[in-house]
Amino acid sequence: MDNQPGTESRERLQLQLGEQLNALISAVHALNVRAAAKFDPAIQPAAFHIVRWLYSYGPTNAAALAESTAMDRSSVSRLVKQLESLGYVNREASPKDGRGVVLSLTEDGQQKVMEALQEKESVYYERLSNWKDEELRDFIQMLRHFNGWNR
Repeated sequence: MDNQPGTESRERLQLQLGEQLNALISAVHALNVRAAAKFDPAIQPAAFHIVRWLYSYGPTNAAALAESTAMDRSSVSRLVKQLESLGYVNREASPKDGRGVVLSLTEDGQQKVMEALQEKESVYYERLSNWKDEELRDFIQMLRHFNGWNR
């Protein structure tokens, strides 16, 4: 089967896919580090991950934030304290029971996230600028399928 010219083994194709996924993950990580530095060079990229999560999904409590970002609670607590002291995160009593705490972005935090993400998005837009709409639709569909989101 694989001895014919122009054919590759399934194993080789999967290795090539792995190489490309690793390249994508590395590129995304590098862009996230750059976006974090643009947001505030004094914070760690992990703190920016928290900020981005709050920006995307809205207010939440520390436990849900830790679970959603795959960080331990003590790290989230430490990073949230730093973000709060820098004026990027608010901590308020939960409107549901008054005992819990809800974390949200301040107006300044939201504005700075938008600015930091614009640079990151511009890199993606530049890479896609020469793609035909059909190529982009196919790529999106393949990613949805790969990510298990094909419904």
